[in-house]
Amino acid sequence: MPSPEIRAATPENWSAFEELFGPKGACYGCWCTYFLLSPKQRQAMSADEKREVMRVDMAKDLPPGLIAFENGVPVGWVRVGPRADVPRWNGERTCSRPLDGENSSDRASWAVSCFFIRSNRRGSGLTHALVAAAIEFARSNGAERLDAAPIRKAKQSKSVGLFVGPFNAFEKAGFAVIAERKEGRPLMRIEFAGRPDARD
Repeated sequence: MPSPEIRAATPENWSAFEELFGPKGACYGCWCTYFLLSPKQRQAMSADEKREVMRVDMAKDLPPGLIAFENGVPVGWVRVGPRADVPRWNGERTCSRPLDGENSSDRASWAVSCFFIRSNRRGSGLTHALVAAAIEFARSNGAERLDAAPIRKAKQSKSVGLFVGPFNAFEKAGFAVIAERKEGRPLMRIEFAGRPDARD
């Protein structure tokens, strides 16, 4: 299988994002808003309203993630960006919250928070390609560190619980465990020595 083509989630790729997530918005109509909105906000919104939140998010200067294509067909998604852009990922009760003394508003502190893989491509190694692309995207856009809070074990390779990513994909990419506040959900990190091509 040829390597996937991975593109930034810009407005030009909105239709591909919609195609990938499907009419129901993936994962019970989430539209990748789980870490953007409070539970109360999400419960009060329709799937169409959450889709609009995502459309607006993709129109910002910094794309909120990356889309993988195989033969022109969108097959995978990863949300990657500054921690500040995924506020629920930083909650004081979450296993993904910053280390003591660190500030989630630091724009140099980034997170890989969410994945969505087309069902017939799960378990194929596509997540590894998306993690590698997320690392490069973070590095080239000014990140000094990139965190993830994957799951160590899932019941099966196609488990919905893998929306946070599998531990082995991050371990193989060079991430190290820096905390484990919840069994099976380590906080992992890769640090960058410099920030080439950092944006102003």
